[in-house]
Amino acid sequence: MLAGCSGESGQDTGSENHAGHDHSDHDHSTHDHDAGANQERTESQTEEAALSDAYVLDHTASRITGEEEDLSKYKGQVVMIVNVASKCGFTNQYEPLEKLYSERKGDGFVVLGFPANNFKEQEPGSNEEIAEFCQSTYGVDFPMFSKIDVIGEDTHPLYKDLVAQPEPIGGDPEWNFTKFLLNRKGEVVYRFDTRTPPDDPKVIAAIDELLAQDAG
Repeated sequence: MLAGCSGESGQDTGSENHAGHDHSDHDHSTHDHDAGANQERTESQTEEAALSDAYVLDHTASRITGEEEDLSKYKGQVVMIVNVASKCGFTNQYEPLEKLYSERKGDGFVVLGFPANNFKEQEPGSNEEIAEFCQSTYGVDFPMFSKIDVIGEDTHPLYKDLVAQPEPIGGDPEWNFTKFLLNRKGEVVYRFDTRTPPDDPKVIAAIDELLAQDAG
């Protein structure tokens, strides 16, 4: 039986974050004096996002079968990057991840799975064991990569760039199956936390919204 993901942080992990949303509840009519400062902050965040986004897929990573792959090959597609684990209470998210991939890969959607043993050591196996488990249990066909670290001193360069994104997208993953969604330009525009399953209507809507956009 799969081990439950006990020991998670007390924060709500069912949230969605979108790079373009303003979540402020302030009454702007009473804060006109802040307009200039807000504009400066917005412009600064936009510039920071552009700099960060430019590098997210400009990395290589080892596929789970051992060959090195240039992640920039996925630019032009809508990309979901997920840190996965085989012995987590959320491991069954492999099933909807594979379903999303199989149904939308023809439209330019891809899931990239990165096994990580950073949370309660819930990915203890070798790359070969992980590959066998994913294939035999869930029929996973989307690209899977070798085990990496997604937090800590040895964080993979891809994840260093993901967590360096401006708020509300950036920040360390809090648990397994944190999902970063990139548009066709390679920009990180959505983040869905562990408790938001891949087949949640808001995840599907975000994917379809991005699939409808050109790479530009």
